[in-house]
Amino acid sequence: MSAQLKFVNKNKSAFFPTVRKRVDAYFAEQALSPHANGAMWAKASFFLIGYMSLYGLILSNQFGLWAMLGLAMLLGMFAAFIGFNVSHDALHGAFSSRRWVNRMLGNSFYLLGANPYVWTITHNVVHHTYTNIPGHDEDIEVAPGLVRLDAQEALHPWHRYQHWYTFPLYALASLSWVFRKDYVKFFKKQIGQHDNSTHPRREYVRLFFSKACYYFFFLVLPMLVLDITWWQLLIGFVVMHLVEGLVLGLVFQLAHAVEGTTFPQPDESGTVQNAWAIHQLETTANFAPRSRTAAFFCGGLNRQIEHHLFPKVCHIHYPAITAIVKNTAQEFGLPYLENHSFGSALVSHFRLLQKLGRPV
Repeated sequence: MSAQLKFVNKNKSAFFPTVRKRVDAYFAEQALSPHANGAMWAKASFFLIGYMSLYGLILSNQFGLWAMLGLAMLLGMFAAFIGFNVSHDALHGAFSSRRWVNRMLGNSFYLLGANPYVWTITHNVVHHTYTNIPGHDEDIEVAPGLVRLDAQEALHPWHRYQHWYTFPLYALASLSWVFRKDYVKFFKKQIGQHDNSTHPRREYVRLFFSKACYYFFFLVLPMLVLDITWWQLLIGFVVMHLVEGLVLGLVFQLAHAVEGTTFPQPDESGTVQNAWAIHQLETTANFAPRSRTAAFFCGGLNRQIEHHLFPKVCHIHYPAITAIVKNTAQEFGLPYLENHSFGSALVSHFRLLQKLGRPV
Protein backbone atom coordinates (compact mmCIF):
# COMPACT_ATOMS: atom_id res chain seq x y z
CA MET A 1 0.00 0.00 0.00
CA SER A 2 1.30 3.46 -0.88
CA ALA A 3 2.21 5.79 1.96
CA GLN A 4 -0.50 8.30 2.74
CA LEU A 5 0.32 11.36 0.69
CA LYS A 6 -0.60 14.97 1.35
CA PHE A 7 0.07 18.38 -0.16
CA VAL A 8 1.46 21.19 1.95
CA ASN A 9 1.14 24.78 0.76
CA LYS A 10 4.49 25.69 2.28
CA ASN A 11 4.63 29.16 0.69
CA LYS A 12 1.03 29.95 1.63
CA SER A 13 0.28 30.74 -2.00
CA ALA A 14 -3.05 32.47 -2.64
CA PHE A 15 -3.06 31.44 -6.30
CA PHE A 16 -5.95 28.99 -6.19
CA PRO A 17 -8.35 31.07 -4.03
CA THR A 18 -7.62 34.01 -6.32
CA VAL A 19 -8.13 32.23 -9.63
CA ARG A 20 -11.24 30.45 -8.31
CA LYS A 21 -12.73 33.75 -7.20
CA ARG A 22 -12.04 35.29 -10.61
CA VAL A 23 -13.52 32.37 -12.53
CA ASP A 24 -16.63 32.39 -10.30
CA ALA A 25 -16.91 36.14 -10.89
CA TYR A 26 -16.78 35.59 -14.66
CA PHE A 27 -19.77 33.24 -14.59
CA ALA A 28 -21.68 35.55 -12.24
CA GLU A 29 -21.01 38.68 -14.30
CA GLN A 30 -21.93 36.95 -17.55
CA ALA A 31 -24.99 35.33 -15.94
CA LEU A 32 -23.79 31.96 -17.23
CA SER A 33 -24.04 28.47 -15.84
CA PRO A 34 -20.70 26.62 -15.64
CA HIS A 35 -22.50 23.61 -17.11
CA ALA A 36 -23.44 22.74 -20.70
CA ASN A 37 -25.01 25.30 -23.00
CA GLY A 38 -26.80 24.84 -26.32
CA ALA A 39 -23.55 24.47 -28.27
CA MET A 40 -22.42 21.72 -25.90
CA TRP A 41 -25.67 19.80 -26.27
CA ALA A 42 -25.42 20.12 -30.05
CA LYS A 43 -21.86 18.80 -30.02
CA ALA A 44 -22.77 15.87 -27.77
CA SER A 45 -25.69 15.02 -30.05
CA PHE A 46 -23.42 15.17 -33.11
CA PHE A 47 -20.98 12.61 -31.71
CA LEU A 48 -23.64 10.30 -30.27
CA ILE A 49 -25.74 10.31 -33.44
CA GLY A 50 -22.61 9.93 -35.56
CA TYR A 51 -21.53 6.91 -33.53
CA MET A 52 -24.94 5.23 -33.81
CA SER A 53 -25.12 6.01 -37.53
CA LEU A 54 -21.71 4.50 -38.24
CA TYR A 55 -22.60 1.37 -36.28
CA GLY A 56 -25.90 1.09 -38.17
CA LEU A 57 -24.19 1.54 -41.53
CA ILE A 58 -21.78 -1.27 -40.75
CA LEU A 59 -24.60 -3.61 -39.72
CA SER A 60 -26.63 -2.69 -42.81
CA ASN A 61 -24.48 -5.10 -44.81
CA GLN A 62 -24.66 -2.72 -47.79
CA PHE A 63 -20.93 -2.07 -48.14
CA GLY A 64 -17.85 -3.90 -49.30
CA LEU A 65 -15.08 -5.03 -47.01
CA TRP A 66 -12.84 -1.99 -47.52
CA ALA A 67 -15.71 0.41 -46.98
CA MET A 68 -16.69 -1.38 -43.77
CA LEU A 69 -13.08 -1.23 -42.58
CA GLY A 70 -13.12 2.52 -43.15
CA LEU A 71 -16.41 2.81 -41.25
CA ALA A 72 -14.91 0.77 -38.41
CA MET A 73 -11.97 3.18 -38.20
CA LEU A 74 -14.35 6.14 -38.08
CA LEU A 75 -16.39 4.34 -35.42
CA GLY A 76 -13.25 4.01 -33.30
CA MET A 77 -12.58 7.73 -33.66
CA PHE A 78 -16.15 8.64 -32.74
CA ALA A 79 -15.95 6.37 -29.69
CA ALA A 80 -12.89 8.32 -28.51
CA PHE A 81 -14.64 11.63 -29.25
CA ILE A 82 -17.65 10.54 -27.18
CA GLY A 83 -15.25 9.74 -24.36
CA PHE A 84 -13.72 13.22 -24.59
CA ASN A 85 -16.83 15.26 -25.27
CA VAL A 86 -19.67 13.51 -23.49
CA SER A 87 -18.58 10.86 -20.98
CA HIS A 88 -15.69 12.82 -19.51
CA ASP A 89 -17.69 15.95 -18.67
CA ALA A 90 -20.62 13.93 -17.39
CA LEU A 91 -18.50 11.71 -15.14
CA HIS A 92 -16.92 14.82 -13.64
CA GLY A 93 -20.39 16.23 -12.93
CA ALA A 94 -19.64 19.09 -15.32
CA PHE A 95 -22.25 18.48 -18.01
CA SER A 96 -25.30 19.35 -15.93
CA SER A 97 -26.33 20.55 -12.49
CA ARG A 98 -28.69 17.54 -12.39
CA ARG A 99 -27.03 14.36 -11.16
CA TRP A 100 -29.33 12.08 -13.14
CA VAL A 101 -28.35 13.84 -16.39
CA ASN A 102 -24.65 13.40 -15.63
CA ARG A 103 -25.27 9.78 -14.68
CA MET A 104 -27.20 9.11 -17.91
CA LEU A 105 -24.62 10.76 -20.16
CA GLY A 106 -21.78 9.21 -18.17
CA ASN A 107 -23.16 5.83 -19.20
CA SER A 108 -22.09 6.71 -22.75
CA PHE A 109 -18.70 5.44 -21.57
CA TYR A 110 -20.09 1.93 -22.07
CA LEU A 111 -20.04 2.67 -25.82
CA LEU A 112 -16.24 2.61 -25.61
CA GLY A 113 -16.36 -0.80 -23.97
CA ALA A 114 -15.19 0.83 -20.73
CA ASN A 115 -16.68 0.98 -17.24
CA PRO A 116 -17.65 4.45 -15.92
CA TYR A 117 -17.50 3.38 -12.26
CA VAL A 118 -13.90 2.16 -12.55
CA TRP A 119 -12.97 5.27 -14.54
CA THR A 120 -14.37 7.55 -11.85
CA ILE A 121 -12.05 5.93 -9.30
CA THR A 122 -8.87 5.80 -11.39
CA HIS A 123 -9.31 9.15 -13.09
CA ASN A 124 -11.46 11.49 -11.01
CA VAL A 125 -10.35 10.34 -7.57
CA VAL A 126 -6.74 9.26 -8.12
CA HIS A 127 -5.33 10.93 -11.23
CA HIS A 128 -6.83 14.35 -10.58
CA THR A 129 -5.51 14.37 -7.01
CA TYR A 130 -2.06 12.82 -7.44
CA THR A 131 -1.28 13.88 -11.01
CA ASN A 132 2.06 12.56 -12.34
CA ILE A 133 3.21 11.26 -8.95
CA PRO A 134 4.90 7.88 -9.59
CA GLY A 135 3.43 5.09 -7.52
CA HIS A 136 0.22 7.04 -6.96
CA ASP A 137 -1.07 8.17 -10.37
CA GLU A 138 -1.59 4.92 -12.25
CA ASP A 139 -2.77 6.78 -15.35
CA ILE A 140 0.90 7.51 -16.19
CA GLU A 141 1.77 3.81 -16.06
CA VAL A 142 1.42 3.15 -19.78
CA ALA A 143 3.24 -0.18 -19.73
CA PRO A 144 5.24 -0.68 -16.51
CA GLY A 145 8.73 -1.90 -17.28
CA LEU A 146 8.40 -1.13 -20.97
CA VAL A 147 7.82 2.63 -20.89
CA ARG A 148 9.90 4.80 -18.56
CA LEU A 149 8.28 8.12 -17.60
CA ASP A 150 9.89 8.38 -14.16
CA ALA A 151 13.58 9.31 -13.95
CA GLN A 152 13.77 7.36 -10.67
CA GLU A 153 12.62 4.16 -12.36
CA ALA A 154 15.18 1.52 -13.32
CA LEU A 155 16.66 2.09 -16.77
CA HIS A 156 16.78 -0.95 -19.06
CA PRO A 157 18.49 -1.37 -22.46
CA TRP A 158 15.17 -1.43 -24.35
CA HIS A 159 14.21 1.99 -23.02
CA ARG A 160 16.71 3.42 -25.50
CA TYR A 161 14.11 2.74 -28.20
CA GLN A 162 10.97 3.66 -26.25
CA HIS A 163 10.39 6.83 -28.25
CA TRP A 164 9.72 4.55 -31.22
CA TYR A 165 7.78 1.65 -29.75
CA THR A 166 5.64 3.58 -27.23
CA PHE A 167 3.31 5.05 -29.85
CA PRO A 168 2.12 1.64 -31.10
CA LEU A 169 1.53 0.70 -27.46
CA TYR A 170 -0.92 3.61 -27.13
CA ALA A 171 -2.99 2.01 -29.87
CA LEU A 172 -3.44 -1.06 -27.67
CA ALA A 173 -4.95 0.99 -24.82
CA SER A 174 -8.56 0.56 -25.91
CA LEU A 175 -8.28 -3.21 -26.40
CA SER A 176 -6.73 -3.46 -22.95
CA TRP A 177 -9.63 -1.46 -21.55
CA VAL A 178 -12.22 -3.76 -23.10
CA PHE A 179 -10.65 -7.08 -22.17
CA ARG A 180 -8.33 -6.49 -19.22
CA LYS A 181 -7.92 -3.10 -17.54
CA ASP A 182 -11.41 -2.67 -16.08
CA TYR A 183 -11.34 -6.15 -14.52
CA VAL A 184 -7.85 -5.65 -13.08
CA LYS A 185 -8.64 -2.22 -11.63
CA PHE A 186 -12.01 -3.30 -10.26
CA PHE A 187 -10.51 -6.17 -8.25
CA LYS A 188 -7.34 -4.36 -7.21
CA LYS A 189 -7.31 -3.75 -3.45
CA GLN A 190 -5.57 -0.37 -3.62
CA ILE A 191 -5.39 2.24 -6.40
CA GLY A 192 -3.05 5.02 -5.42
CA GLN A 193 -4.43 6.42 -2.15
CA HIS A 194 -7.86 4.93 -2.74
CA ASP A 195 -9.05 1.89 -0.80
CA ASN A 196 -10.53 -0.17 -3.61
CA SER A 197 -11.30 -3.30 -1.62
CA THR A 198 -15.10 -2.93 -1.50
CA HIS A 199 -17.66 -2.05 -4.15
CA PRO A 200 -21.47 -1.86 -4.14
CA ARG A 201 -23.02 -5.13 -5.27
CA ARG A 202 -24.72 -3.41 -8.19
CA GLU A 203 -21.31 -2.45 -9.62
CA TYR A 204 -20.33 -6.11 -9.92
CA VAL A 205 -23.50 -6.72 -11.92
CA ARG A 206 -22.96 -3.64 -14.10
CA LEU A 207 -19.34 -4.54 -14.82
CA PHE A 208 -20.04 -8.04 -16.10
CA PHE A 209 -23.40 -7.27 -17.71
CA SER A 210 -22.08 -4.24 -19.62
CA LYS A 211 -19.04 -6.17 -20.82
CA ALA A 212 -21.24 -9.03 -22.00
CA CYS A 213 -23.46 -6.56 -23.89
CA TYR A 214 -20.44 -4.95 -25.54
CA TYR A 215 -19.04 -8.31 -26.64
CA PHE A 216 -22.46 -9.24 -28.03
CA PHE A 217 -23.00 -6.03 -30.01
CA PHE A 218 -19.49 -5.84 -31.40
CA LEU A 219 -18.50 -9.48 -31.84
CA VAL A 220 -21.56 -11.74 -31.84
CA LEU A 221 -24.23 -9.64 -33.60
CA PRO A 222 -21.97 -8.56 -36.51
CA MET A 223 -21.04 -12.20 -37.05
CA LEU A 224 -24.72 -13.08 -37.24
CA VAL A 225 -25.84 -10.36 -39.67
CA LEU A 226 -22.82 -9.58 -41.85
CA ASP A 227 -21.60 -11.59 -44.84
CA ILE A 228 -18.04 -11.81 -43.55
CA THR A 229 -15.79 -14.46 -42.05
CA TRP A 230 -14.78 -14.53 -38.40
CA TRP A 231 -11.26 -13.35 -39.18
CA GLN A 232 -12.55 -10.42 -41.23
CA LEU A 233 -14.75 -9.42 -38.29
CA LEU A 234 -11.76 -9.75 -35.97
CA ILE A 235 -9.65 -7.49 -38.19
CA GLY A 236 -12.38 -4.83 -38.23
CA PHE A 237 -12.84 -5.02 -34.46
CA VAL A 238 -9.11 -4.78 -33.75
CA VAL A 239 -8.56 -1.92 -36.22
CA MET A 240 -11.47 0.00 -34.70
CA HIS A 241 -9.89 -0.29 -31.26
CA LEU A 242 -6.38 0.50 -32.47
CA VAL A 243 -7.67 3.80 -33.84
CA GLU A 244 -9.69 4.48 -30.69
CA GLY A 245 -6.75 3.64 -28.42
CA LEU A 246 -4.28 5.79 -30.34
CA VAL A 247 -6.57 8.82 -30.19
CA LEU A 248 -7.26 8.35 -26.48
CA GLY A 249 -3.64 7.66 -25.57
CA LEU A 250 -2.12 10.56 -27.45
CA VAL A 251 -4.49 13.20 -26.10
CA PHE A 252 -3.78 12.10 -22.54
CA GLN A 253 -0.01 11.86 -22.90
CA LEU A 254 0.33 15.20 -24.66
CA ALA A 255 -1.19 16.82 -21.59
CA HIS A 256 1.00 15.25 -18.92
CA ALA A 257 4.14 13.78 -20.46
CA VAL A 258 5.84 16.55 -22.42
CA GLU A 259 8.93 18.64 -21.80
CA GLY A 260 8.45 20.94 -18.84
CA THR A 261 5.94 18.80 -16.94
CA THR A 262 7.24 17.31 -13.70
CA PHE A 263 6.90 13.91 -12.04
CA PRO A 264 7.42 14.90 -8.39
CA GLN A 265 8.37 12.52 -5.63
CA PRO A 266 6.94 12.99 -2.12
CA ASP A 267 9.41 13.20 0.75
CA GLU A 268 9.98 10.41 3.29
CA SER A 269 6.91 11.45 5.28
CA GLY A 270 4.70 11.17 2.18
CA THR A 271 4.40 14.93 1.77
CA VAL A 272 4.50 16.94 -1.43
CA GLN A 273 5.89 20.33 -0.49
CA ASN A 274 3.57 22.20 -2.79
CA ALA A 275 0.03 23.50 -2.99
CA TRP A 276 -2.26 21.13 -4.88
CA ALA A 277 -3.22 23.76 -7.50
CA ILE A 278 0.42 24.69 -8.16
CA HIS A 279 1.19 20.98 -8.46
CA GLN A 280 -1.44 20.83 -11.21
CA LEU A 281 0.25 23.68 -13.08
CA GLU A 282 3.61 21.95 -12.88
CA THR A 283 2.39 18.53 -14.04
CA THR A 284 -0.03 19.57 -16.78
CA ALA A 285 0.32 21.24 -20.17
CA ASN A 286 -2.06 22.60 -22.79
CA PHE A 287 -1.66 21.97 -26.51
CA ALA A 288 -3.10 23.79 -29.51
CA PRO A 289 -5.00 26.13 -27.15
CA ARG A 290 -6.16 28.41 -29.96
CA SER A 291 -7.29 25.62 -32.27
CA ARG A 292 -11.07 25.37 -32.58
CA THR A 293 -10.63 22.00 -34.27
CA ALA A 294 -8.67 20.60 -31.32
CA ALA A 295 -11.20 22.04 -28.86
CA PHE A 296 -14.11 20.53 -30.79
CA PHE A 297 -12.75 17.00 -31.16
CA CYS A 298 -10.73 16.74 -27.92
CA GLY A 299 -13.54 17.90 -25.69
CA GLY A 300 -11.49 20.79 -24.37
CA LEU A 301 -8.75 18.42 -23.19
CA ASN A 302 -6.27 20.43 -25.21
CA ARG A 303 -6.75 22.86 -22.30
CA GLN A 304 -5.88 20.39 -19.56
CA ILE A 305 -4.69 23.08 -17.15
CA GLU A 306 -8.14 24.61 -16.97
CA HIS A 307 -9.67 21.16 -16.74
CA HIS A 308 -7.48 20.07 -13.82
CA LEU A 309 -8.12 23.25 -11.87
CA PHE A 310 -11.86 23.34 -12.65
CA PRO A 311 -12.99 19.77 -13.45
CA LYS A 312 -16.63 20.56 -12.67
CA VAL A 313 -16.78 23.35 -15.27
CA CYS A 314 -18.03 22.14 -18.65
CA HIS A 315 -15.26 22.20 -21.25
CA ILE A 316 -17.33 24.42 -23.56
CA HIS A 317 -16.33 27.30 -21.25
CA TYR A 318 -12.59 26.63 -21.20
CA PRO A 319 -11.76 29.14 -23.98
CA ALA A 320 -13.38 31.91 -21.93
CA ILE A 321 -11.60 31.12 -18.67
CA THR A 322 -8.18 30.34 -20.19
CA ALA A 323 -7.06 33.98 -20.11
CA ILE A 324 -8.14 34.27 -16.46
CA VAL A 325 -6.12 31.21 -15.44
CA LYS A 326 -3.07 32.10 -17.53
CA ASN A 327 -2.93 35.74 -16.37
CA THR A 328 -3.37 34.74 -12.74
CA ALA A 329 -0.59 32.14 -12.98
CA GLN A 330 1.74 34.74 -14.51
CA GLU A 331 0.75 37.26 -11.83
CA PHE A 332 1.86 34.78 -9.15
CA GLY A 333 5.04 33.86 -11.03
CA LEU A 334 3.85 30.32 -11.67
CA PRO A 335 4.41 28.14 -14.74
CA TYR A 336 1.73 27.89 -17.41
CA LEU A 337 2.88 25.20 -19.84
CA GLU A 338 1.57 25.03 -23.37
CA ASN A 339 2.56 23.75 -26.80
CA HIS A 340 1.15 25.93 -29.54
CA SER A 341 0.07 23.06 -31.80
CA PHE A 342 -0.72 19.36 -31.71
CA GLY A 343 2.43 18.73 -33.76
CA SER A 344 4.72 20.60 -31.38
CA ALA A 345 3.23 18.72 -28.41
CA LEU A 346 3.79 15.43 -30.24
CA VAL A 347 7.43 16.31 -30.88
CA SER A 348 7.85 17.37 -27.25
CA HIS A 349 6.44 14.04 -26.04
CA PHE A 350 8.77 12.20 -28.44
CA ARG A 351 11.79 14.08 -27.09
CA LEU A 352 10.80 13.40 -23.48
CA LEU A 353 10.53 9.66 -24.17
CA GLN A 354 13.91 9.83 -25.90
CA LYS A 355 15.50 11.66 -22.96
CA LEU A 356 14.10 9.28 -20.35
CA GLY A 357 15.27 6.29 -22.37
CA ARG A 358 18.91 7.23 -21.89
CA PRO A 359 21.19 7.70 -18.86
CA VAL A 360 21.40 11.24 -17.54
